[in-house]
Amino acid sequence: MKIKVKPEFRGMIALNVHPFGCRQAVREQIASVGRRGKFAGCKKALIIGGSSGYGLATRVVSAFGCGADTIGVSFETGVSGKRLGSAGWWNNIWFKEEAEKCGLVARNFVGDAFSREMKDEVIDYIKREFGGQVDWVVYSLASGRRTDPADGRTYTSALKSIGCEVEGATIDINKKKIVTGRMAQASDEEIAATIKVMGGEDWLLWIEALAAAGVLARGCKTTAYSYDGPKATRAIYGGGTIGAAKRDLEAKGREIDRIMKRLGGEGFVTVCRAIVTKASVYIPLLPIYVSVLFKVMKERGVHETAVEHIYRFMRDMVYGNRRVTDDEGRVRPDNWEMDPAIQAEVERIMPQVNDDNLETITDFAGFMDDFLKINGFGYEGIDYDGELDSDELARYRY
Repeated sequence: MKIKVKPEFRGMIALNVHPFGCRQAVREQIASVGRRGKFAGCKKALIIGGSSGYGLATRVVSAFGCGADTIGVSFETGVSGKRLGSAGWWNNIWFKEEAEKCGLVARNFVGDAFSREMKDEVIDYIKREFGGQVDWVVYSLASGRRTDPADGRTYTSALKSIGCEVEGATIDINKKKIVTGRMAQASDEEIAATIKVMGGEDWLLWIEALAAAGVLARGCKTTAYSYDGPKATRAIYGGGTIGAAKRDLEAKGREIDRIMKRLGGEGFVTVCRAIVTKASVYIPLLPIYVSVLFKVMKERGVHETAVEHIYRFMRDMVYGNRRVTDDEGRVRPDNWEMDPAIQAEVERIMPQVNDDNLETITDFAGFMDDFLKINGFGYEGIDYDGELDSDELARYRY
Protein backbone atom coordinates (compact mmCIF):
# COMPACT_ATOMS: atom_id res chain seq x y z
CA MET A 1 0.00 0.00 0.00
CA LYS A 2 1.41 3.39 -1.04
CA ILE A 3 1.01 6.18 1.50
CA LYS A 4 2.04 9.84 1.47
CA VAL A 5 2.90 10.94 4.99
CA LYS A 6 2.40 14.52 6.13
CA PRO A 7 2.15 15.82 9.72
CA GLU A 8 -1.46 15.64 10.88
CA PHE A 9 -2.96 16.57 14.23
CA ARG A 10 -6.20 16.00 16.06
CA GLY A 11 -6.24 18.82 18.52
CA MET A 12 -2.81 18.52 20.11
CA ILE A 13 -2.24 14.86 19.24
CA ALA A 14 0.07 13.96 16.34
CA LEU A 15 -1.67 11.32 14.22
CA ASN A 16 1.17 10.04 12.11
CA VAL A 17 4.90 9.44 11.92
CA HIS A 18 7.51 9.46 9.16
CA PRO A 19 9.75 6.39 9.52
CA PHE A 20 12.72 7.83 7.64
CA GLY A 21 12.46 11.11 9.49
CA CYS A 22 12.83 9.06 12.67
CA ARG A 23 15.94 7.46 11.18
CA GLN A 24 17.36 10.93 10.58
CA ALA A 25 16.54 11.87 14.17
CA VAL A 26 18.47 8.88 15.52
CA ARG A 27 21.40 9.52 13.20
CA GLU A 28 21.58 13.17 14.25
CA GLN A 29 21.70 12.19 17.91
CA ILE A 30 24.48 9.73 17.19
CA ALA A 31 26.40 12.38 15.22
CA SER A 32 26.01 14.83 18.09
CA VAL A 33 27.63 12.36 20.48
CA GLY A 34 30.35 11.61 17.93
CA ARG A 35 31.32 15.28 17.76
CA ARG A 36 31.73 15.39 21.53
CA GLY A 37 33.86 12.26 21.80
CA LYS A 38 33.96 9.16 23.95
CA PHE A 39 34.39 8.95 27.71
CA ALA A 40 34.85 6.12 30.21
CA GLY A 41 31.47 4.96 31.46
CA CYS A 42 29.03 2.07 31.33
CA LYS A 43 29.64 -1.12 29.36
CA LYS A 44 26.31 -2.95 29.68
CA ALA A 45 23.26 -0.70 29.91
CA LEU A 46 19.57 -1.42 30.47
CA ILE A 47 17.24 1.45 29.59
CA ILE A 48 13.63 0.93 30.64
CA GLY A 49 11.70 3.32 28.42
CA GLY A 50 14.49 3.69 25.86
CA SER A 51 12.59 4.42 22.65
CA SER A 52 12.19 8.20 22.79
CA GLY A 53 13.03 11.36 24.70
CA TYR A 54 15.60 11.09 27.46
CA GLY A 55 15.50 7.29 27.39
CA LEU A 56 16.57 7.16 23.75
CA ALA A 57 19.16 9.89 24.37
CA THR A 58 20.59 7.81 27.22
CA ARG A 59 20.81 4.78 24.99
CA VAL A 60 22.60 6.79 22.30
CA VAL A 61 25.09 8.27 24.77
CA SER A 62 25.69 4.89 26.42
CA ALA A 63 26.40 3.20 23.10
CA PHE A 64 28.18 5.89 21.11
CA GLY A 65 29.70 7.84 24.00
CA CYS A 66 30.77 4.93 26.21
CA GLY A 67 30.85 2.04 23.72
CA ALA A 68 28.25 0.12 25.72
CA ASP A 69 26.04 -2.75 24.64
CA THR A 70 22.45 -1.80 25.39
CA ILE A 71 19.03 -3.26 26.11
CA GLY A 72 15.98 -1.11 25.49
CA VAL A 73 12.53 -1.88 26.89
CA SER A 74 9.48 -0.05 25.53
CA PHE A 75 5.86 -0.44 24.55
CA GLU A 76 5.44 0.54 20.89
CA THR A 77 3.22 -0.30 17.93
CA GLY A 78 4.34 -1.42 14.49
CA VAL A 79 3.00 -1.06 10.97
CA SER A 80 -0.66 -1.96 10.48
CA GLY A 81 -2.43 -1.00 7.25
CA LYS A 82 -2.28 2.76 6.79
CA ARG A 83 -0.80 3.26 10.24
CA LEU A 84 2.98 3.26 9.98
CA GLY A 85 3.75 2.53 13.60
CA SER A 86 4.82 4.77 16.46
CA ALA A 87 7.90 6.97 16.47
CA GLY A 88 9.41 4.82 19.22
CA TRP A 89 8.95 1.70 17.08
CA TRP A 90 11.12 3.23 14.37
CA ASN A 91 13.60 4.71 16.84
CA ASN A 92 14.20 1.19 18.17
CA ILE A 93 14.74 -0.18 14.66
CA TRP A 94 17.11 2.56 13.52
CA PHE A 95 19.09 2.61 16.77
CA LYS A 96 19.67 -1.12 16.53
CA GLU A 97 20.76 -0.79 12.91
CA GLU A 98 23.27 1.96 13.67
CA ALA A 99 24.62 0.27 16.81
CA GLU A 100 25.18 -3.03 15.03
CA LYS A 101 27.11 -1.25 12.27
CA CYS A 102 29.58 -0.33 15.02
CA GLY A 103 29.76 -3.86 16.40
CA LEU A 104 27.60 -3.10 19.44
CA VAL A 105 24.85 -5.31 20.85
CA ALA A 106 21.46 -3.57 20.79
CA ARG A 107 18.57 -5.72 21.97
CA ASN A 108 15.02 -4.35 21.88
CA PHE A 109 12.22 -5.70 24.06
CA VAL A 110 8.81 -4.41 23.06
CA GLY A 111 5.97 -5.05 25.49
CA ASP A 112 4.61 -4.20 28.92
CA ALA A 113 7.57 -3.07 31.04
CA PHE A 114 5.31 -3.06 34.11
CA SER A 115 4.72 -6.81 33.91
CA ARG A 116 6.57 -9.56 35.73
CA GLU A 117 6.85 -11.42 32.43
CA MET A 118 8.87 -8.64 30.82
CA LYS A 119 11.19 -8.42 33.81
CA ASP A 120 11.73 -12.19 33.69
CA GLU A 121 12.35 -12.12 29.94
CA VAL A 122 14.95 -9.35 30.22
CA ILE A 123 16.70 -11.04 33.14
CA ASP A 124 16.84 -14.32 31.26
CA TYR A 125 18.39 -12.57 28.25
CA ILE A 126 21.00 -10.82 30.43
CA LYS A 127 22.00 -14.16 31.93
CA ARG A 128 22.10 -16.12 28.68
CA GLU A 129 23.28 -13.64 26.03
CA PHE A 130 24.31 -10.30 27.53
CA GLY A 131 27.32 -11.23 29.62
CA GLY A 132 25.43 -11.99 32.81
CA GLN A 133 25.27 -8.50 34.36
CA VAL A 134 24.48 -4.83 33.66
CA ASP A 135 26.28 -1.83 35.15
CA TRP A 136 23.88 1.04 34.24
CA VAL A 137 20.10 0.86 34.69
CA VAL A 138 18.00 3.84 33.68
CA TYR A 139 14.27 4.16 34.30
CA SER A 140 12.69 6.57 31.82
CA LEU A 141 9.24 5.07 31.37
CA ALA A 142 6.34 7.33 30.38
CA SER A 143 2.87 5.81 30.35
CA GLY A 144 -0.67 6.81 31.17
CA ARG A 145 -1.70 3.35 32.35
CA ARG A 146 -0.22 0.59 34.46
CA THR A 147 -1.46 -2.81 35.50
CA ASP A 148 -0.13 -3.66 38.94
CA PRO A 149 1.31 -7.20 38.76
CA ALA A 150 0.46 -7.73 42.43
CA ASP A 151 -3.33 -7.30 42.19
CA GLY A 152 -3.96 -7.27 38.43
CA ARG A 153 -5.72 -3.91 38.67
CA THR A 154 -5.14 -1.34 35.91
CA TYR A 155 -4.55 2.23 37.07
CA THR A 156 -4.87 5.33 34.87
CA SER A 157 -2.95 8.50 35.65
CA ALA A 158 -4.64 11.91 35.76
CA LEU A 159 -3.05 15.17 34.71
CA LYS A 160 -4.76 17.32 37.34
CA SER A 161 -4.08 19.82 40.10
CA ILE A 162 -4.29 19.15 43.82
CA GLY A 163 -6.43 21.20 46.19
CA CYS A 164 -8.22 23.38 43.65
CA GLU A 165 -8.78 23.85 39.94
CA VAL A 166 -5.93 25.71 38.26
CA GLU A 167 -5.86 27.62 35.02
CA GLY A 168 -3.10 29.22 33.02
CA ALA A 169 -2.26 30.48 29.58
CA THR A 170 -1.09 27.95 27.03
CA ILE A 171 -0.61 27.68 23.27
CA ASP A 172 -3.00 26.18 20.74
CA ILE A 173 -0.33 24.76 18.45
CA ASN A 174 -2.67 24.47 15.47
CA LYS A 175 -3.88 28.07 15.57
CA LYS A 176 -0.69 29.56 17.06
CA LYS A 177 -2.84 31.38 19.57
CA ILE A 178 -2.71 31.92 23.31
CA VAL A 179 -5.63 30.20 25.00
CA THR A 180 -6.60 29.42 28.58
CA GLY A 181 -5.75 25.93 29.76
CA ARG A 182 -7.41 24.42 32.78
CA MET A 183 -6.53 21.60 35.12
CA ALA A 184 -9.36 20.15 37.16
CA GLN A 185 -8.89 19.28 40.81
CA ALA A 186 -7.92 15.66 41.32
CA SER A 187 -9.76 13.34 43.66
CA ASP A 188 -7.87 11.29 46.23
CA GLU A 189 -8.39 8.24 44.03
CA GLU A 190 -6.90 10.01 41.01
CA ILE A 191 -3.87 11.15 43.00
CA ALA A 192 -3.28 7.58 44.22
CA ALA A 193 -3.72 6.18 40.70
CA THR A 194 -1.25 8.68 39.25
CA ILE A 195 1.31 7.73 41.87
CA LYS A 196 0.75 4.06 40.97
CA VAL A 197 1.44 4.75 37.30
CA MET A 198 4.07 7.49 37.40
CA GLY A 199 5.66 7.02 40.81
CA GLY A 200 8.62 4.87 41.76
CA GLU A 201 6.98 1.53 42.51
CA ASP A 202 7.84 -0.09 39.19
CA TRP A 203 11.44 1.22 39.23
CA LEU A 204 11.82 -0.42 42.66
CA LEU A 205 10.30 -3.67 41.37
CA TRP A 206 12.78 -3.71 38.48
CA ILE A 207 15.77 -3.16 40.77
CA GLU A 208 14.56 -5.76 43.28
CA ALA A 209 14.09 -8.31 40.49
CA LEU A 210 17.48 -7.56 38.90
CA ALA A 211 19.25 -7.70 42.27
CA ALA A 212 17.56 -10.95 43.30
CA ALA A 213 18.59 -12.51 39.99
CA GLY A 214 22.21 -11.45 40.49
CA VAL A 215 22.41 -9.50 37.24
CA LEU A 216 23.47 -6.15 38.71
CA ALA A 217 27.24 -5.76 38.43
CA ARG A 218 29.39 -4.64 41.33
CA GLY A 219 29.33 -0.83 41.30
CA CYS A 220 26.19 -0.66 39.16
CA LYS A 221 24.44 2.71 39.03
CA THR A 222 20.75 3.34 38.48
CA THR A 223 18.69 6.48 38.03
CA ALA A 224 15.16 7.52 37.19
CA TYR A 225 14.51 10.72 35.28
CA SER A 226 12.30 13.44 36.71
CA TYR A 227 11.46 17.09 36.18
CA ASP A 228 10.96 19.73 38.83
CA GLY A 229 10.28 22.91 36.94
CA PRO A 230 10.30 26.59 37.83
CA LYS A 231 8.22 28.68 40.18
CA ALA A 232 6.05 29.73 37.21
CA THR A 233 4.65 26.22 36.69
CA ARG A 234 4.70 24.99 40.28
CA ALA A 235 0.94 24.92 40.89
CA ILE A 236 0.30 23.10 37.63
CA TYR A 237 3.26 20.72 37.48
CA GLY A 238 5.12 20.20 40.74
CA GLY A 239 2.02 20.90 42.84
CA GLY A 240 -0.26 18.63 40.80
CA THR A 241 -0.71 14.91 40.45
CA ILE A 242 2.54 14.66 38.47
CA GLY A 243 4.39 16.28 41.33
CA ALA A 244 2.87 13.82 43.80
CA ALA A 245 4.11 10.97 41.63
CA LYS A 246 7.58 12.51 41.48
CA ARG A 247 7.75 12.73 45.27
CA ASP A 248 6.95 9.01 45.40
CA LEU A 249 9.69 8.40 42.84
CA GLU A 250 12.14 10.17 45.11
CA ALA A 251 11.05 8.15 48.16
CA LYS A 252 11.46 4.90 46.25
CA GLY A 253 14.82 6.17 45.00
CA ARG A 254 16.09 6.23 48.58
CA GLU A 255 15.05 2.58 49.02
CA ILE A 256 16.78 1.73 45.76
CA ASP A 257 19.97 3.50 46.82
CA ARG A 258 20.16 1.24 49.88
CA ILE A 259 19.91 -1.82 47.63
CA MET A 260 22.56 -0.50 45.24
CA LYS A 261 24.98 0.46 48.02
CA ARG A 262 25.12 -3.19 49.08
CA LEU A 263 26.61 -3.79 45.62
CA GLY A 264 29.02 -0.89 45.87
CA GLY A 265 26.84 1.15 43.54
CA GLU A 266 24.23 3.86 43.90
CA GLY A 267 20.69 4.83 42.99
CA PHE A 268 19.41 8.37 42.59
CA VAL A 269 16.76 10.52 40.94
CA THR A 270 17.92 12.83 38.16
CA VAL A 271 16.12 16.12 37.53
CA CYS A 272 16.47 16.91 33.83
CA ARG A 273 15.89 20.14 31.94
CA ALA A 274 12.66 20.96 30.11
CA ILE A 275 12.40 19.59 26.57
CA VAL A 276 9.53 19.18 24.15
CA THR A 277 7.69 15.88 24.55
CA LYS A 278 4.37 14.53 23.34
CA ALA A 279 2.93 15.48 26.72
CA SER A 280 4.31 19.04 26.72
CA VAL A 281 1.38 20.54 24.84
CA TYR A 282 -1.17 19.22 27.36
CA ILE A 283 0.16 20.99 30.44
CA PRO A 284 -1.07 24.59 30.80
CA LEU A 285 1.72 27.20 30.88
CA LEU A 286 4.39 24.67 29.93
CA PRO A 287 4.38 25.41 26.14
CA ILE A 288 4.79 29.13 26.85
CA TYR A 289 7.43 28.51 29.50
CA VAL A 290 9.43 26.16 27.27
CA SER A 291 9.17 28.50 24.26
CA VAL A 292 10.49 31.42 26.31
CA LEU A 293 13.13 29.25 28.00
CA PHE A 294 14.44 28.07 24.62
CA LYS A 295 14.85 31.66 23.43
CA VAL A 296 16.65 32.79 26.57
CA MET A 297 18.97 29.77 26.73
CA LYS A 298 19.79 29.96 23.02
CA GLU A 299 20.62 33.65 23.30
CA ARG A 300 22.98 32.86 26.18
CA GLY A 301 24.57 29.87 24.46
CA VAL A 302 23.46 27.26 27.01
CA HIS A 303 20.58 25.56 25.18
CA GLU A 304 20.85 21.77 24.93
CA THR A 305 19.03 19.12 22.96
CA ALA A 306 17.99 15.99 24.83
CA VAL A 307 21.09 14.07 23.75
CA GLU A 308 23.43 17.00 24.53
CA HIS A 309 21.86 17.25 27.97
CA ILE A 310 22.27 13.56 28.71
CA TYR A 311 25.82 13.55 27.36
CA ARG A 312 26.79 16.29 29.84
CA PHE A 313 24.91 14.55 32.63
CA MET A 314 26.54 11.16 32.07
CA ARG A 315 30.04 12.46 31.36
CA ASP A 316 30.17 15.01 34.17
CA MET A 317 27.72 13.82 36.82
CA VAL A 318 27.53 10.02 36.53
CA TYR A 319 31.07 9.11 35.46
CA GLY A 320 32.83 12.42 36.08
CA ASN A 321 33.55 14.54 39.13
CA ARG A 322 31.30 17.53 38.40
CA ARG A 323 28.07 16.31 39.95
CA VAL A 324 25.50 18.90 40.99
CA THR A 325 23.03 17.84 43.69
CA ASP A 326 20.33 19.49 45.77
CA ASP A 327 19.34 19.23 49.43
CA GLU A 328 17.25 16.11 48.70
CA GLY A 329 20.22 14.34 47.09
CA ARG A 330 18.77 14.57 43.59
CA VAL A 331 21.26 15.00 40.76
CA ARG A 332 20.58 18.28 38.92
CA PRO A 333 21.74 18.53 35.30
CA ASP A 334 18.88 21.04 34.99
CA ASN A 335 21.23 23.50 36.73
CA TRP A 336 21.64 25.51 33.50
CA GLU A 337 17.86 25.90 33.14
CA MET A 338 17.44 26.79 36.80
CA ASP A 339 20.24 29.35 36.85
CA PRO A 340 18.74 32.39 38.65
CA ALA A 341 19.67 34.73 35.80
CA ILE A 342 17.97 32.47 33.24
CA GLN A 343 14.85 32.14 35.38
CA ALA A 344 14.65 35.86 36.07
CA GLU A 345 14.66 36.60 32.35
CA VAL A 346 12.07 33.91 31.62
CA GLU A 347 9.82 35.28 34.39
CA ARG A 348 10.17 38.79 32.94
CA ILE A 349 9.12 37.71 29.45
CA MET A 350 6.33 35.23 30.16
CA PRO A 351 3.62 37.74 31.23
CA GLN A 352 4.24 39.72 28.03
CA VAL A 353 3.48 36.87 25.61
CA ASN A 354 0.38 37.38 23.45
CA ASP A 355 -0.92 36.39 20.02
CA ASP A 356 0.90 39.25 18.30
CA ASN A 357 4.38 38.64 19.72
CA LEU A 358 4.31 34.86 20.27
CA GLU A 359 6.72 34.25 17.41
CA THR A 360 9.05 37.14 18.21
CA ILE A 361 9.63 37.24 21.97
CA THR A 362 9.57 33.45 22.36
CA ASP A 363 11.14 30.58 20.44
CA PHE A 364 7.78 29.09 19.51
CA ALA A 365 9.31 28.13 16.15
CA GLY A 366 11.91 26.05 17.99
CA PHE A 367 9.24 24.50 20.19
CA MET A 368 7.22 23.46 17.12
CA ASP A 369 10.31 22.25 15.28
CA ASP A 370 11.12 19.93 18.18
CA PHE A 371 7.48 18.82 18.42
CA LEU A 372 7.40 17.87 14.72
CA LYS A 373 10.77 16.12 14.89
CA ILE A 374 9.52 13.82 17.64
CA ASN A 375 7.45 12.16 14.88
CA GLY A 376 10.06 12.40 12.12
CA PHE A 377 8.98 15.63 10.42
CA GLY A 378 10.97 18.75 9.60
CA TYR A 379 14.26 17.16 8.63
CA GLU A 380 16.24 18.27 5.60
CA GLY A 381 16.94 15.59 3.02
CA ILE A 382 13.70 13.66 3.63
CA ASP A 383 11.27 13.46 0.72
CA TYR A 384 8.04 14.31 2.49
CA ASP A 385 6.20 14.50 -0.85
CA GLY A 386 7.12 10.94 -1.80
CA GLU A 387 5.00 7.88 -1.13
CA LEU A 388 5.97 5.16 1.32
CA ASP A 389 5.20 1.48 0.82
CA SER A 390 3.58 0.15 3.99
CA ASP A 391 4.14 -3.47 2.93
CA GLU A 392 7.85 -2.78 2.57
CA LEU A 393 8.00 -0.97 5.92
CA ALA A 394 6.22 -3.88 7.64
CA ARG A 395 9.24 -6.08 6.85
CA TYR A 396 11.51 -4.13 9.21
CA ARG A 397 12.09 -5.86 12.54
CA TYR A 398 13.12 -4.41 15.85
